[in-house]
Amino acid sequence: MNRKKRILSGMRPTGKLHLGHYWGVLLNWRALQTDYDCFYMIADWHSLTTEYEDPRNISENILEIARGWLAVGLDPEKSVLFRQSKVIEHAELHLLLSMITPLSWLYRCPTYKEQLKELKGKDVHTYGFLGYPVLQAADILLYQADCVPIGEDQVPHLELSREIARRFNNFYGRTFVEPQALLTSSPRLPGLDGRKMSKSYNNVIELFSDDKTIREKVGQMFTDPKKIRINDHGHPEGCVVFAYHRVVNKNWPDREKECRQGQVGCVACKKQLAELLMREIAPWREKYHYWEKHTADIKNILEHGNARARQVAEDTARLFRRNIRLE
Repeated sequence: MNRKKRILSGMRPTGKLHLGHYWGVLLNWRALQTDYDCFYMIADWHSLTTEYEDPRNISENILEIARGWLAVGLDPEKSVLFRQSKVIEHAELHLLLSMITPLSWLYRCPTYKEQLKELKGKDVHTYGFLGYPVLQAADILLYQADCVPIGEDQVPHLELSREIARRFNNFYGRTFVEPQALLTSSPRLPGLDGRKMSKSYNNVIELFSDDKTIREKVGQMFTDPKKIRINDHGHPEGCVVFAYHRVVNKNWPDREKECRQGQVGCVACKKQLAELLMREIAPWREKYHYWEKHTADIKNILEHGNARARQVAEDTARLFRRNIRLE
């Protein structure tokens, strides 16, 4: 009997989940649970690459991430939900991979300079920030992941992990699987202001927001600046509100046509969007509130996941220690 292909993916615990996480990642993760052997990691060490100066909220953020994952349907009976820092082999493999990774590979990482600009309010000129792709590679290779679910924009990141695996295998013999990209078509929602959705920009809608907050946030969304009156012909391709309609509104082609022909105004369009979002979020919010009252159960789920992850990591560690002559 063929085993299921294994997936490794993760999320940094830097705060509350938002709609970008939901449509961009979590719905896909939930669907993959049926056909893949899924390892979903709370990447708490990765969070320290930008939050090292003030880690006071990391413990609560870990619970917040787990609470949200469970609320939207990640199932600990189907997937391994675990904390990165509870599997010490991540750090060991990161150290060993850092010995063989050329600095030029890290400096050419496509998001390195971009994130330096985005995080200009923080001092991230550190070894840890530069080397986070090596830790990312260690995360993936440690579980011999066959696939990593990513969008096309993340392919260069995964290719770096593949290059590191290939270099290690060339030096020390066949050790790691070279992970393949499992390309997803998950939508990338813009922030309320049209920029990249980011908590640092304060332009997100949190996933489990109450109805009042959803209405207020949708009301703040940027719209087509050329559509001033209701009967003005709109340009939905440049409108934040319409970007959300494409995701949550099954009848978005009709809405697009109405906008282009000047048959609907921006206020009405926002009102409909808010109603659709509230309807989508309501069942997950109810489950989220359930898990808010069951923190002990969340901790037990993570402990069980940590133990399952350690079993796999220890097997891989024995292999790479032997091949690199450390045993």
